Amino acid sequence: MAMFDEDTTIEPAPRQRMSRRTLVGVWALAIAMVVLLVITFLPTSYVIQRPGPVYNTLGTAENADGEEVPLISVEGADTYPTDGSLDLLTVQVQGNRERTPSWFELATAWFDPSRAVLPIDAIFPEGQTSDERAEESAAMMVDSQHEATAAALTELGYDVGAQLSVYSVIGGAAAEGVLQEDDLILEAGGQAVTDVSTLRSVINAGDGDPVELLIERDGEQQTVEVTPKEGTDAEGETTWQLGVQLITDYDFPIDVTIQLNNVGGPSAGMMFALGIIDTLTPGELNGGEQVAGTGTIAADGEVGPIGGIRQKMWGAVDAGADWFLAPQANCDEVVGHIPGDLRVFAVEDLDDALAVLDAVREGGDLDALPTCTVP
Repeated sequence: MAMFDEDTTIEPAPRQRMSRRTLVGVWALAIAMVVLLVITFLPTSYVIQRPGPVYNTLGTAENADGEEVPLISVEGADTYPTDGSLDLLTVQVQGNRERTPSWFELATAWFDPSRAVLPIDAIFPEGQTSDERAEESAAMMVDSQHEATAAALTELGYDVGAQLSVYSVIGGAAAEGVLQEDDLILEAGGQAVTDVSTLRSVINAGDGDPVELLIERDGEQQTVEVTPKEGTDAEGETTWQLGVQLITDYDFPIDVTIQLNNVGGPSAGMMFALGIIDTLTPGELNGGEQVAGTGTIAADGEVGPIGGIRQKMWGAVDAGADWFLAPQANCDEVVGHIPGDLRVFAVEDLDDALAVLDAVREGGDLDALPTCTVP
């Protein structure tokens, strides 16, 4: 019995043709995938700023040998136990001129309130190498630590001397071949100078004319002359510049060491100063609470603005801080961008910061303290 008829031909079922709409959709998806793949690898002209590590100035940090050591240590004076934290905040930059973030990474960052997308020139100036930027950042950190120590000790009644020292000379700048590393600048145009602002005022008052400097080199005083070159400062203003990186050296009566590797810039100054004061005074400056903050500081206690404050506020929240000290000059960036339940106070100088800590410690009237508000 035959199971099938050998003379019968079985025709396959006709293939269903895609509709025009489906075909268009498939091609659109394919093109979109190709475009996405292409732009993922296209170079961009932006970098991403995000919250970086948080360091407690009352705690420890890792030194160059990988050992945990006190972030602030003092010799030559009595020190006292501390509690809670006085956190300094940092930011990290994703990308550089050699490798910028992809367009996909930028798109992701746009929708993350803890991150910021910035033009690459805002972080890596044209013509500045990564090594030069790192050197400049390290110099600012050293200067920040000196200024913080001077501000803290002055607040505590210590007498500190001040001398302006050359940290480095920029190649091709006006001072090249005239000033050297470690030169002390004593006078400019016959006027005594002990800080950068005074020196800058003397130079700019000359409107490009040669400036006579009294310096000390290897223990010997001598007079040199430098003709400034026109340049642009960090705020985009045209100024006359010597082309040197300067730090202020002080004659501190006690030895304060700040240990913080792989962090640069001047923005930790205020928190360094508060940490030093807490270490050198009885009781707990912060009442044992977790307080975070940021801001540059000068030897006279003035608190200055910093970059990345929104990312730093997010870093404070992530670290568990309840209170945040923000430079008054950064308030326009703070308003409307405070994350979570973080309570932010505006400070103009070291006394303002201490007043906030007093209120936190004593349960004072926090509502009476300055905050960042809409003008």
